[in-house]
Amino acid sequence: MDRPAADRVTTGHDGTPGVPPVVPSSRRVGTLQAALGVTAFSLTFPATAWGLEGIGPWSFVALRCVLSALVAGGCLLALRVPLPRRADWPGLAVVAGGTVVGFPLLTTLALQTSSTAHAAVVVGLLPLTTAVFSVLRTGARPSRAFWAAALAGAAAVVAFTVQQSGGALTTADLYLFGALVVCAAGYTEGGRLARHMPGWQVIGWALVLCLPLGVLWAALALPHETFRLTGHSTAGLLYSAIGSQFLGLLVWYRGMAAIGIPKASQLQLAQPLLTLVWSVFLLGETLTPAAPLTAVAVLVCIAATQRARG
Repeated sequence: MDRPAADRVTTGHDGTPGVPPVVPSSRRVGTLQAALGVTAFSLTFPATAWGLEGIGPWSFVALRCVLSALVAGGCLLALRVPLPRRADWPGLAVVAGGTVVGFPLLTTLALQTSSTAHAAVVVGLLPLTTAVFSVLRTGARPSRAFWAAALAGAAAVVAFTVQQSGGALTTADLYLFGALVVCAAGYTEGGRLARHMPGWQVIGWALVLCLPLGVLWAALALPHETFRLTGHSTAGLLYSAIGSQFLGLLVWYRGMAAIGIPKASQLQLAQPLLTLVWSVFLLGETLTPAAPLTAVAVLVCIAATQRARG
């Protein structure tokens, strides 16, 4: 039986995977899925801040990895999903290193000394970095209008987050910029794999791949760090492991597969602003008058990137 048009994979003249044909209904569903992923990710920093109230950073990331891997592995076993093709394992390793280990660890370390507002600069730059990785990896060629809107949105988010933090750079910036690079690589590779593998299986196998490392990591870290399960730390750990690490990435990769990596990544321009909103309600932070102006500018840029033809 032929696969639906939205699931077919096209190739460029050099044989590299291209963006699958997208029908209007599939584009709408894909945009919704990517948006749900962004919403889930926007709660990650507040959830991590909660988790760090009672759990050390290395233990927090290790337990997050183990819990999400157990959930993903259970789903894969229950549905009797066959092992990925041998050619897919290197890509899954990139996804695991970037989104399962690298980004959570580096941002968690940064949040020990950085506010959520300052840390949001990494997700403000992530869409542009992901688009660049996509161009290098998949041969995508977005239009000039797309790049102009993406650069404008990234500039608006960076200006806002730097202003929020008082314009001062901290040692946490090294962690944040490192997280930016590894996460963009993981997103790009995951979006490429999701063109021929269901998105939930992409993140599921990447998580399972990290399970042995997570167990060893937790065994080494727990005896040497604080571990106190409070209401906040428990909720933060569970949400980071299941809501963000598994469910969020599941719908995110499905969305990227449906509408293309560069365009889906631009939806993340809204993520820092959503994070700041959650921070008001969950962490008691306050917003400056610049917030609504930046929100309008970012939404305009998102609309422009979604309309631009690659």
